[in-house]
Amino acid sequence: MESVASFLASEHPTAFSFEILPPLRGKSINNTYADLDRLVEFNPAYINITTHRTEVTYRHIGGGSYRQATSRRRPGTVAIAAVIRERYGVRPVPHIICGEYSRREIEDQLIDLSYLGINDILVLRGDRERSASTFICDPDGHEHAASLADQIVDFNRGIMADGTEAEPVFPPFTFGVAGYPEKHEEAMNAQIDLINLKHKVDAGASYVVTQMFFDNEKYFDFVKRARESGITVPIVPGIKPLTSLRQLSLIPRVFHIDLPPVLAERLLQCKTDEDVREVGVEWAIAQARELKAAAVPSIHFYAMHAVQSVARIAKEVY
Repeated sequence: MESVASFLASEHPTAFSFEILPPLRGKSINNTYADLDRLVEFNPAYINITTHRTEVTYRHIGGGSYRQATSRRRPGTVAIAAVIRERYGVRPVPHIICGEYSRREIEDQLIDLSYLGINDILVLRGDRERSASTFICDPDGHEHAASLADQIVDFNRGIMADGTEAEPVFPPFTFGVAGYPEKHEEAMNAQIDLINLKHKVDAGASYVVTQMFFDNEKYFDFVKRARESGITVPIVPGIKPLTSLRQLSLIPRVFHIDLPPVLAERLLQCKTDEDVREVGVEWAIAQARELKAAAVPSIHFYAMHAVQSVARIAKEVY
């Protein structure tokens, strides 16, 4: 099966791809199957599986004392990736994050994926802990995605986390990284953010997938600035249809992005989640059509909690 990196670099019509979230731990995978069944009819070029770091909670144990506990609300991406490939015959792209993982734990994930013949991954730093003001990694982990990329390139060459050497991995892992049309929240400015992106590409990334945006001009400007900075790999736009009133304040706050004035004016008239969903679908259809007309390599949909909306958009655009 051709790698995602090779596919994106080839000549082809604008592809459809999307991202899903594994089910909550202990919950049935059937709902995930239902979501996948709804979207695979549009012939996705690949499917991303997102992951999150463990969550730290504090449980009251009496006497004014609390005990720290960690929990992973959702399973890892390895098993879900294997299911997607075997059940649907579509390229899975599991996310590998720095998070709280050590180099050895990351290596274990790579070994499992390699055994399964899954060699497409998306390399991310991941979110900081909800209770933390800064990102904290494992003492033997990675603070930045570029460093994680270096480990993956070394693993491809047969250099293990402890420095020992093994046979080179074949086929090797190819990977993409994240880009931010409106700047990563922790970057001092947009230029520094592009320098950080170039570090990730120079470390071995074969393509970039952007954070969601609602103004296509910001994507086109981002691509232009990236090219001027010497970044030549494909840059895939990521979009997400709005689906609820809660998102109107949540998305700008959490993802540090702006909603265009015209879209904001329409959303101010919405009284229900259904109203927001209709506006979200219409806006995303217009976004996707313009992006497709610009011959972007793929349009990547953040489908979590928005499967029905993404299906409606794909039906109109593809």
